[in-house]
Amino acid sequence: MENELENNIVKIGGRLASAIEFSHEVYDEKFYKFYIETNRLSNYSDKLPVIISERIIDLDSLNVGDLIHITGQFRSYNEPTSNGKSKLVLTIFTKEIEKIDDESMITLNDATFIGYICKPPIYRKTPLGREITDMLIAVNRTYKKSDYIPCILWGRNAKFCESIKTGTMVKVNGRIQSRKYEKKHDDGTVEEKVAYELSVSKFSVIEEENNLIFVGLLGMIDPPRKTVKQSVEMCKIAGIKPIMITGDSLNTAIAIAKDVGILSNPDE
Repeated sequence: MENELENNIVKIGGRLASAIEFSHEVYDEKFYKFYIETNRLSNYSDKLPVIISERIIDLDSLNVGDLIHITGQFRSYNEPTSNGKSKLVLTIFTKEIEKIDDESMITLNDATFIGYICKPPIYRKTPLGREITDMLIAVNRTYKKSDYIPCILWGRNAKFCESIKTGTMVKVNGRIQSRKYEKKHDDGTVEEKVAYELSVSKFSVIEEENNLIFVGLLGMIDPPRKTVKQSVEMCKIAGIKPIMITGDSLNTAIAIAKDVGILSNPDE
């Protein structure tokens, strides 16, 4: 099975686009949040949320406008809302960060995930006829947690994954992008919101039984207690016929019965 470090990889370059603010604390370790602004080749920019530990870098050394390079993971968690529901919150979790001078890194935005499709993909066409599929994948993390990553696929990839079943293991690669949309409330008001998703450029289905590396064979035995053989012998001396009841296969049962002395004659 894939491990945490290989199934969720994000590499991104851009400028620190906001002040660094306190986010939360876990076991005396403080985490902070900010936004990184990374450019697309079209010159449109995405502002993406970032979480960073105080133990990764001296936060006082970072200033708004600094060009930075981040390696980490794209993580999700559910945040309670005022109406009693919860919303999916996505953020880049920083593993490594460095200040850089290379301006070409401002377009670096590369993310690779290996996970499982957890909802039926939704295929549609735009008014201009462009094919799009929305897909949600679950990427496993340690401690039996998962990150839920919204993905959007285009063209041939969109059509290809339209009928892929829930639970299928897939590998996706692309750019993490931001998208503004308007949400209409029951009172008629409209609120502008931002969604984050992976714009997929590469997509493949992973056949799990073909994704294994043979490392060897392992056998185990649950042996009878050392006192069993002596107890069987004492029963026979006393005229008691020991009977073994087991759910093992016949060959296994015979082997154990011979080992403890219940069977002494090969013809029994």
